[in-house]
Amino acid sequence: MLHQRTRPLPDAESFLHTSHVADILHVCPKTIARWANDGRLPYQRTLGGHRRSPEPAIRQLAASQ
Repeated sequence: MLHQRTRPLPDAESFLHTSHVADILHVCPKTIARWANDGRLPYQRTLGGHRRSPEPAIRQLAASQ
């Protein structure tokens, strides 16, 4: 039997996909990739090699624009 988690962990930080970050900041996903590579956006890599950005940092950046 597989156990599925129905709720996120209480202290787990949420991370956004590159396309969601692009929607929030009103730019294209390629721009997000370039900014991440330049060190302008925080991100972590998944085990599969995809970028994920911490939601609080992205929301704060969007609010400051």
